[in-house]
Amino acid sequence: MDIYDVIVVGAGHAGCEAALAAARLGARTAVLTLNPDHIAQMSCNPAIGGIAKGQVVREIDAMGGFQGIVTEAAAIQFRMLNRTKGPAVWSPRAQCDKSAYQRGMKLLLEQTPGIDILQCEGTGFILENGRITGVTNQFGDQIRGRSVVLTTGTFLCGKLHYGMLNFPGGRAGDFPAAYLSAALRDQLGLEVGRLKTGTPPRILKKSIDFSSLQRQDSEEAQEEFSFWSKDLHPELPKARRRSLACHMLYTTDETAKIVHENLHLSPMYSGVIKGIGTRYCPSFEDKVVRFPQHPRHLLFLEPEGAETDEYYLNGFSSSLPVEVQKKMVHSLPGLENAVISRYAYAIEYDYLPPSQMEKTLRNKRYENLFTAGQINGTSGYEEAAAQGLIAGLNAARCAMGKEPVFPGRDSSYTGVMIDDLTSKEIVEPYRLFTSRAEYRLTLRQDNADVRLSEFAYQHGLLPEAKYQQFKKRNDEFRELLRCCRERRYKGKALLTWLKLMKENVRGELPFPAELLPEWDPEKRAAQQVLIEACYDGYLQREEKEISRRENQENMPIPPDFDYDALPGLCNEARQKLLKLRPVTLGQAGRIDGVTPIDIALIQVALKRGDRK
Repeated sequence: MDIYDVIVVGAGHAGCEAALAAARLGARTAVLTLNPDHIAQMSCNPAIGGIAKGQVVREIDAMGGFQGIVTEAAAIQFRMLNRTKGPAVWSPRAQCDKSAYQRGMKLLLEQTPGIDILQCEGTGFILENGRITGVTNQFGDQIRGRSVVLTTGTFLCGKLHYGMLNFPGGRAGDFPAAYLSAALRDQLGLEVGRLKTGTPPRILKKSIDFSSLQRQDSEEAQEEFSFWSKDLHPELPKARRRSLACHMLYTTDETAKIVHENLHLSPMYSGVIKGIGTRYCPSFEDKVVRFPQHPRHLLFLEPEGAETDEYYLNGFSSSLPVEVQKKMVHSLPGLENAVISRYAYAIEYDYLPPSQMEKTLRNKRYENLFTAGQINGTSGYEEAAAQGLIAGLNAARCAMGKEPVFPGRDSSYTGVMIDDLTSKEIVEPYRLFTSRAEYRLTLRQDNADVRLSEFAYQHGLLPEAKYQQFKKRNDEFRELLRCCRERRYKGKALLTWLKLMKENVRGELPFPAELLPEWDPEKRAAQQVLIEACYDGYLQREEKEISRRENQENMPIPPDFDYDALPGLCNEARQKLLKLRPVTLGQAGRIDGVTPIDIALIQVALKRGDRK
């Protein structure tokens, strides 16, 4: 019988990275998708990166993933956000040609050895002796596999809302996965929850008056998302134009008035929608209700691609009826005569509360079942792709009889996200922010390869050619940084040194010329040396704090630890600990409602060797 090593159900951003990661480890992989032409579809805004998200894309790239590389090929605008703030929160962001991005990722899957793309709907699981041994589809096929990765996005019993009208759908134009939720609940006995997200309308360019809008041009990109030289990139479909402008505008009093007059037609406020939406990406009607002190709200008109004239109205998500949407759009400056090519809508979908999974993204009840993306209660292409990479890595390792692994929260935003998902109660779609990380100076976008490429190489994710390139670059960087520290270069002295490097005045350099790197000093390496040297004291302080916390992270809590028998533990802490079952004392300390006193009690019991 034909058996795959890994079966990936779903081919969105999580599914693509999961399949590619598994294949890099040599796992024979099946990708199940409802529509192969919609692989890596950018259902919402066709943009990659942003605050904290850009750091995650660079982490994916540092671990051998492909989201950053495909983004560079498909980019039609690039910006480095937060330039006016410290380097710890600089975040790359690119507006993409959504067609070029989708075609690029699809081509990668098709060309990667060991990946089979199968058009079908996963409907259930094959269970043998309490272990998942495959997936069934609507045709009655049994697709056998050693590991399964679920990356279903918004498709699990998805429902689209346009005011009081609603239709089944995984997104506009695609039918939902109608049977898998029941299989998760009834076959596997897992808890299934309900969440909600939304998307704004799309506007035709010829109906927009750009003269009243503020233009926002692309930056001249000195660096983008990928750490690797272009000769290591695959040949991908590229965007026809690289520098398309976005535009900014503000809502008006009339826009807010229309919303207030029609709130009774909103499925969110009338109780039709049961799923919980994210606070950090609210619908426009939610903004008007929750922030009445703001007379106007900033919106962005962003192109959907180089070969389409549709524009995405960022910040204007809505679930109001289409007739109300028309009035709202026509109340905006420059859009008085706008033609809406695609209406905004809200979408409800099922997910698995992440308290049911380990930090490896493995399900606690089924050792060969992994989940990634929105099924874990997250939002965003970047969060999904990072989880997909880790889930694909561990699904392949599981198929090979190896123990799963994961990056820590002290070494990556990916680790921060996974630790948050498994340590906190997720009641709304989770989104990454730089504020979620304790060690923001360490977890910068410029040093993702320094933090993660060694980890990726050791576990088979990073190819040899990329690893050798990283090693050479990192060795040179470390030598230059050592030189800076020995001579105590800081502030103006360091800037002068970098200027001399740029001008290549070798005779005036305060160190041997052979230490000069081969790369352009105006780009990433010099910036990285500057950041490290200027923040050296703070970074060393963070390093000590990380070492101190490692003691708690290295103190495991047995899976059968009896919290009920521990006297003095507060009731809230006991309930949370029993539900989430943290694997280390450090993870227990990050659970909401668990106090330092509770941690001290557990630590004393662990040191005594007590299980009860």
